[in-house]
Amino acid sequence: MSKATPLLVGISGGIGAGKTLICKIFSLLSIPIFNADDRAKYLMVHHLPLKKLIIDNFGASAYFEDGQLNRQYLADIVFADPDKTALINSLVHPAVAEDFKSWALSQQTKYVLKEAALLFETGSYKALDYTVHVAASEKIRIERIKSRDPKRSVDQIKQIINKQLTDEEKNKLASYIVSNDESSLVIPQVLKIHSHLMEVQ
Repeated sequence: MSKATPLLVGISGGIGAGKTLICKIFSLLSIPIFNADDRAKYLMVHHLPLKKLIIDNFGASAYFEDGQLNRQYLADIVFADPDKTALINSLVHPAVAEDFKSWALSQQTKYVLKEAALLFETGSYKALDYTVHVAASEKIRIERIKSRDPKRSVDQIKQIINKQLTDEEKNKLASYIVSNDESSLVIPQVLKIHSHLMEVQ
């Protein structure tokens, strides 16, 4: 009898929403978590076909002589140009999706989580069975980011927030919503989602 494939569940939230905290709670419930953003950084250096595509499209300066990614060079190009952002995403996201699929098949749990900052913006949520959106007000998110990164100005933070879909847009796309606004307890919300996913046939 072949082993059941785990349910593929995505989790996302805007910058400062507290996605990492919610993932830690799922992790305490023994749910494996694939951090798509960290894996993307790894694959951009170690996945040779992807590396070649990046060099072909962004030039040899995208990498240092030791083979490490020149993040600042790429960020300067991509942040200011929506077409370049779309281009780098079109190169990286298929490699990450393939990597996630292989990883998920090796897990022994009822479901796995794919943590990704731009899960909804890139459309990668469409390849998943369920999605969780971590929501918080813009005011709270700005306060959280300022406290952990005081050098960032409010304008810089708002620039990043404005490049992401609004909570209202993401709530419409999500299967589950966790409200992390400091007025609702998050653990009961996570336990309710966990319980439902464990019961899905």
